[in-house]
Amino acid sequence: MSLQFVDPENYEILLEAKKEQFNKQFASFNPPSLECFASPKLHYRMRAEFRVWHDGDDLYYIMFDKETKQKIRVDQFPPASELINKLMPLLIELLKSSPLLRYKLFQVDFLSSLSGQVVVSLLYHKQLDDSWLAEVQRIKAILSEQFDINFIGRAKKQKLLVDSDYVVEELQVDGNKLIYQQIENSFTQPNGKVSEKMLDWAIDCTRNSQGDLLELYCGNGNFSLALAKNFNKVLATEIAKPSVHSAQFNIAENKIDNVTIIRMSAEEFTQAINGEREFNRLEGINLSDYQCNTIFVDPPRSGLDDETVKMVQNYDNILYISCNPDTLANNLAVFKQTHDIKRFALFDQFPYTHHTEAGIYLVKR
Repeated sequence: MSLQFVDPENYEILLEAKKEQFNKQFASFNPPSLECFASPKLHYRMRAEFRVWHDGDDLYYIMFDKETKQKIRVDQFPPASELINKLMPLLIELLKSSPLLRYKLFQVDFLSSLSGQVVVSLLYHKQLDDSWLAEVQRIKAILSEQFDINFIGRAKKQKLLVDSDYVVEELQVDGNKLIYQQIENSFTQPNGKVSEKMLDWAIDCTRNSQGDLLELYCGNGNFSLALAKNFNKVLATEIAKPSVHSAQFNIAENKIDNVTIIRMSAEEFTQAINGEREFNRLEGINLSDYQCNTIFVDPPRSGLDDETVKMVQNYDNILYISCNPDTLANNLAVFKQTHDIKRFALFDQFPYTHHTEAGIYLVKR
């Protein structure tokens, strides 16, 4: 994102343009009226990444313009959370004054939360040792007077932790507080306030559901835990080990007893449910114990593969969150043969960009 395109005064105009494009792209599917969920105009991103530029004695954050490739000095970053913006100048001054911490430093990543926690990752073109760890603990002690902060050092094949590598997020969802462990360098929804709206919408779509829920691509259990109260049981799949561990942490932390997470890809689960392959990871889990008539999918930008689309089509109710309208349209071309769209939503996760997040709820005819 180029900083010059962050224009709060024109936010509503830009959002209307997204809505118009959305309605045009999906008009052939005859969806109901589009529900649109706006973002805060500023300080909406819980994550931010900056390269670090060394200029003599000076040291500062930079970003590269995607079109011109020119570097832009960044002292403050309006899209990032207020917490990140408050921390940025204090951190860079401490790094600048420490020869050990600044040497070979090339990138700084921030992961913050609405709950007030932040993890900072310092990335290096050198190996890190105990002296680096002692120095970063020193600046952590200084910053801890104002921030709930942890540090990570990263180098080639190396990751050093100062206490922990995650934040614990608290989201207000459907009148309740949900707690989520969000690990550095793992996928989390970047826009905390819009994420709350997405969870509220998903709960509302499935509020009077019967039976059980199957979820593919569950990540850290972001939707699984929110939707659990609408179903007897939830069976969710995720392939990334860190996300599965976080999901288990979140299940325990929220005292939810009807969610089971299995580490499988969507393609593998499709093979298992179709009886094509047996998996040791399913030991102790009887898929026939689940009466899943609703399926939830939040796939990567590539969308669902053809075999998974066929499997998903067997369910009475399909809840689909998409970060790519093009692959969503491709999948809907199949789903429309058997299902009708009952809810249609746009979530503005990424203001001032062309990116959109869609929500579709379909019911079998």
